Amino acid sequence: MSLDTPRTGPHRPELLTAHEARQRLEHERNARLTQLRAIDEAVGSAEEQVMTAQKDVIERVLGEIDAASGRLQDGSYGVCQACAASIPAERLEILPYTGFCVPCRRDTA
Repeated sequence: MSLDTPRTGPHRPELLTAHEARQRLEHERNARLTQLRAIDEAVGSAEEQVMTAQKDVIERVLGEIDAASGRLQDGSYGVCQACAASIPAERLEILPYTGFCVPCRRDTA
């Protein structure tokens, strides 16, 4: 979905604005940073392997969020990196940092 692609559905604005996308990305980034801080504080009391795995996942997602911010800046946010199709607004609402449509993500998984 490009930033000017109309969205449909009840109670949804017609357009996904750059401001909305930035807000979603910032929310996701802050949530992951909070998770990392919590893991760092709990390391002494939890299984270190589990905590390391969780940190790896969170750090990967932070990288994806940063990449999505870059796509927002260069105008390619909402466009699948594999097939160049628009990513549906519903998918971007759930995963605002995704760079792939569902079919292409399945192919890369």
